[in-house]
Amino acid sequence: QVQLVESGGGLVQPGGSLTLSCAVSGSIVSLYAMGWYRQPPGQERDPVAIIAAGGTATYADSVKGRFTISLDNAKNTVYLQMNSLKPEDTAVYYCHAQVEQRVREGVNADYIHWGQGTQVTVSS
Repeated sequence: QVQLVESGGGLVQPGGSLTLSCAVSGSIVSLYAMGWYRQPPGQERDPVAIIAAGGTATYADSVKGRFTISLDNAKNTVYLQMNSLKPEDTAVYYCHAQVEQRVREGVNADYIHWGQGTQVTVSS
């Protein structure tokens, strides 16, 4: 079993900041990458920022220069520092992890896991 636990969402005024965190735990052999996706009301879920275990990060154009993703490999925890927040950043944010995990004795497999989602609302 692998679990993702997210925290840090909430209500913030335009121009404000929030930090999301997501810890992955369980039968993990290797962590390939972690990241954040978001889903605004009535829209599809899209990637926001992804970071590989080696530290290479990619961002959606809409958040470049405002959001920073970081990964603590020792804690298997990913963070998303969000600055200069805009109303259009309002969405449910989902943590995403690509892992190699132990399925049973001597057998590993690659999986993708999702967190439960955390609401971020940017409004005055």
